Amino acid sequence: MSIPLKKIFTTTKTPIWLMRQAGRYLPEYREVRKNVKNFLEMCYDPELTTEITLQPIRRFNLDAAIIFSDILVIPDALGVGVSFKENIGPVVTKITKFSEIPEFNEKKFLAHLSPIYQAITKTKSSLPKGVPLIGFIGAPWTVSTYLFEGGGSKAFNLVKQASYTKPEEFQKIIDCLVTASIIHLKEQIKAGADIVQIFDSWAGILDHENFVKWVIEPTVKIISAIKQEYPNIPIIGFPKGAGVLYKQYIEKTKIDIIGLDSNIPSSWITENIGVNTIVQGFLDPIYLLLDDKKKLACEIEKILYTLKNYDHIFNLGHGILPNTPLENVEFLIKTIREYEK
Repeated sequence: MSIPLKKIFTTTKTPIWLMRQAGRYLPEYREVRKNVKNFLEMCYDPELTTEITLQPIRRFNLDAAIIFSDILVIPDALGVGVSFKENIGPVVTKITKFSEIPEFNEKKFLAHLSPIYQAITKTKSSLPKGVPLIGFIGAPWTVSTYLFEGGGSKAFNLVKQASYTKPEEFQKIIDCLVTASIIHLKEQIKAGADIVQIFDSWAGILDHENFVKWVIEPTVKIISAIKQEYPNIPIIGFPKGAGVLYKQYIEKTKIDIIGLDSNIPSSWITENIGVNTIVQGFLDPIYLLLDDKKKLACEIEKILYTLKNYDHIFNLGHGILPNTPLENVEFLIKTIREYEK
């Protein structure tokens, strides 16, 4: 284990934070959101970003904050059209080849994203002492899916065809995203991020060979570049849907913390992931919608028991759902903090 958990968090209990913990399930977030025209406007407003990031910390006293932002700020800063439409989600100008991405200009790229770095610095100074701030990126593969599909997708036909049939052309796009990702992560760390996470939300749609090429290899490049300059910054990798390939991802990337989704059997974790790996996850967010508190407690305690010999950060298998009752989040936190290993 390169970075012990006790050097990342001050709590002696299992630390907890939740993916998408600052979001629509919070009434205070909805109050802010109703006064803003579009989602990206919030991401590029340091005052609003700071306020939204702090909301779940104030309400729940969570053990980490994650900066309010989005994985699509990188293509937006690269000059690819990005917007968010109500009841639709992200809409991205489709590309089919590398030449359709505007020429990379680092100065313009950083200027475009500077409000995010300002927000990180402001948020860090406003957090309670000992609460780390998490910065993040979308992994190159996941970001590329939005570029080729023009937004979200169910089948991912366009991006998979491009990566499978024109790998040399596709590699140029991935390389561009790797470069941008490294720059963006370094700037977040400079601004005050204590931890960074690489979200690879669509890693699980690839076969083994392409998982290695488009998920593992770019992640290795990013981690290597960050560790060269910031060896003590913990990096979380979350290749959602990786299944049995989680093991290879951990071994090849040498990630500090592995984020697991809800589809991984507990027995597979204990048989395939060594206790020297810090594990993050992996409660199914659906359990937080249940009225049955006994069932919710059972699932929470099952995870805590399974990972009793691991350094474990409690989280969900994906982002918290917008219709999650606040009392269930409170119950989740209380159950974790009262649990005795």
